[in-house]
Amino acid sequence: MSYISCALRAAAPRRLPAPWRSPRPFSSAAGPPAEKNVPYQKTLKEEGARSTGPSRPLPPSAEVVVVGGGSLGCQTTYHLAKLGVTSVVLLERDRLTSGTTWHTAGLLWQLRPSDVEVELLAHTRDVVSRELPAETGLHTGWVQNGGLFIASNKQRLDEYKRLMSLGKVYGVESYVLSPAQTKELYPLMNVADLYGTLYVPKDGTMDPAGTCSTLARAAAARGATIIENCPVTGIQVRADDFGVKRVHAVETAHGTIQTPCVVNCAGVWARALGQLAGVHVPLVAMHHAYVVTERIEGIQNMPNVRDHDASVYLRLQGDALSVGGYESNPIFWEEVSEKFAFGLFDLDWDVFTQHIEGAINRVPVLEKTGIKSTVCGPESFTADHKPLMGEAPEVRGFFLGCGFNSAGMMLGGGCGKELAHWIIHGRPEKDMYGYDIRRFHQSLTDNNRWIRERSHESYAKNYSVVFPHDEPLAGRNMRKDPLHEELLRQGCVFQERHGWERPGWFSPRGAAPVLDYDYYGAYSQERHKDYAYNQLLADEYTFDFPPHHNTIKNECLTCRNAVALFDMSYFGKFYLVGPEATKAADWLFTADVSKAPGDGYYLAIGGAVAQHNWSHITAVLQDMKLQCQLIDCSEELGMMSLQGPLSRAVLQEVLDTDLSNEAFPFSTHKLVRAAGCTVRAMRLSFVGEMGWELHVPRADCVRVYRAVMQAGARHGIANAGYRAIDSLSIEKGYRHWHADLRPDDTPLEAGLAFTCKLKSGIPFLGREAVEAQKSSGIFRRLVCFTTDEKVPMFGLEAIWRDGQVVGHVRRADFGFAIDKTIAYGYIRDPAGGPVSLDFVKSGSYQLERMGVSYPARAHTKSLFDPENKRVKGIY
Repeated sequence: MSYISCALRAAAPRRLPAPWRSPRPFSSAAGPPAEKNVPYQKTLKEEGARSTGPSRPLPPSAEVVVVGGGSLGCQTTYHLAKLGVTSVVLLERDRLTSGTTWHTAGLLWQLRPSDVEVELLAHTRDVVSRELPAETGLHTGWVQNGGLFIASNKQRLDEYKRLMSLGKVYGVESYVLSPAQTKELYPLMNVADLYGTLYVPKDGTMDPAGTCSTLARAAAARGATIIENCPVTGIQVRADDFGVKRVHAVETAHGTIQTPCVVNCAGVWARALGQLAGVHVPLVAMHHAYVVTERIEGIQNMPNVRDHDASVYLRLQGDALSVGGYESNPIFWEEVSEKFAFGLFDLDWDVFTQHIEGAINRVPVLEKTGIKSTVCGPESFTADHKPLMGEAPEVRGFFLGCGFNSAGMMLGGGCGKELAHWIIHGRPEKDMYGYDIRRFHQSLTDNNRWIRERSHESYAKNYSVVFPHDEPLAGRNMRKDPLHEELLRQGCVFQERHGWERPGWFSPRGAAPVLDYDYYGAYSQERHKDYAYNQLLADEYTFDFPPHHNTIKNECLTCRNAVALFDMSYFGKFYLVGPEATKAADWLFTADVSKAPGDGYYLAIGGAVAQHNWSHITAVLQDMKLQCQLIDCSEELGMMSLQGPLSRAVLQEVLDTDLSNEAFPFSTHKLVRAAGCTVRAMRLSFVGEMGWELHVPRADCVRVYRAVMQAGARHGIANAGYRAIDSLSIEKGYRHWHADLRPDDTPLEAGLAFTCKLKSGIPFLGREAVEAQKSSGIFRRLVCFTTDEKVPMFGLEAIWRDGQVVGHVRRADFGFAIDKTIAYGYIRDPAGGPVSLDFVKSGSYQLERMGVSYPARAHTKSLFDPENKRVKGIY
């Protein structure tokens, strides 16, 4: 038996500060090293000689083949079968759970800083605690012992209070406890350095073998085929008559299964499986570890603990604890072995020591507790610590369900259900954009440097406080627009979206370039000193208004009162052309965009969702076999937007065309000359002011930009960034994709019925659904709220109406022209009735932020310029 404190001293032979210093000497010779073994009574590791063939014969064909028998593979197969797909085959190269699932800690925490994740976790919990036992009569190994989040500072407790407020929307019971209350709940805990805790009584743990074997049995009972000991050796991909690559078959050493659909649930091995089909799977393999203690008197029935600030978790394991966490110097598994099934790595104590220190500080009895076993296995990690799901852009019918960042057990049920729906219906039920492989641009998914850097940073920061305006330091400067250097010199603080560097806001302190990633000093990398960009980011690490709140205010008010220039070059810029382009546009877009047959369309799409839009439009064109194509010109064109009451006066000096309302009305465009260059001018606005967008060939952007800024100098022109756009647009009531609008929202719910050509006879994608909802009634509605108290809000706040929770805030910001906090969220009637405008107007509202409620007013019209005069040039 080895001791935790022995391990600490063996790994770091130095004098340790209290409370880790032992009153008696320790050395690494105090006992034999701990064995490598998981703490579960039962695993599915095969006893004796491994079988040489598959556990059952392969069928010649299947509707769906799932590859990988871990948590996601089993959950997806079960949910496919439950939704009526009986011709589904799960192929596992060894035994179920082998690879990563078998050694996972199996924790389930119900509260996360994401409404969708809360819903996904709730479904997993329901599957393992209620659904499977009722269906099979078997116990999955679910243990409900509760969860306890530790806060050592105010910011951390504020984050937990945000989670508590969101939990009220979903009925997740949680309590903020004082240090004394925490001590009463968990007597072995040191609470001397605590600020408070968040207690969630119905959190718990899952058993990998019990869960997966029960899922397999339930799926088989519904007609699914589970085949173990059957490695996949190839994926057949064929091009159809239109040249579209589609899955054709799955090859194994024991036969071939013809199928139009493969689901990659291969965990750490998902990248290799993707390569068989020509699909990029952007994940990396790392060692991830925990240790299991000997018996601890008094630990029985204690909740699981996450001490985020110490980057450590303590999982109850009967009468012992499993101790693990996320370190800043994880070990990459450089050569992923195909033979690795139920193996474990040797634990690197030099890497793991930091978790020991944090654990002993939190539960001091651990210092004299023995280590029974170490568990260090492979896990897959991704660039943003979110899974990879959905249909791959490269090959139709090739779906991803991998890259779960050590959360495959707790997210498995919710994600397995969504993935099954995705496969059957072509889309998930919930807004899964945050997990959709299409959230990454195709130029990044096979860029090894970007994948490695971002995955490292996401791993190292996994337990960091999630602040609303944080930005990555890793994998930056991958895509720069033509104005990048020009704006950098003027103090631009950049944000990263889709690989692009886009303007966030402009600092009066001067240039703050994003430097090459320093891995936070890990792996003998030298940390950047006096890193201006990082220091500006650190100012954002608050749930209050940041120090540069007034800088963003000045950008906004300059736009409202004079003129501001926004560099929007990161936008996706596509041409839809071909003989059937009009037919395609009629079907794709809800608004009436009819044109003469044969004409093309120019699409400008928010840069962060450009890949998603490209893939969606391309898939629709392929499925409908339309004779047209989408051409991507995103890199070839820049885009700058001049907005404000003085925008016409400035641009009239630069453009060679009449900009009067009569000659150039709102929502029209022209090819014009600017500074000797041909540009496309569009009279549009996303901030609610008179203004024009200039779409400019890349080589001419700097020239045109300088001409505009020179002409605007005497009018008080200023650069402005996306932080200002966020504020200005919410003030005007313009909707943001993936905040106000998501795939699970409808135009009627979002107040956008006017964008749908329902009065025409032209069919469009989703028309039947909109018409059906229009006739049956709207049962939730997007509502604008303001609070008189100037308090920062960021989204996820609970919305109360007449004393009942009716929804949560999707998007919030401060509106500087109206001088109020603004929030948008969807509300429902707790009685289940339709949500009419009268229902909205008649309620008394409060917005709950971090456990504190603020009186709020609901609005049914735009807060700023409700008559829409300014965009038309009427001031």
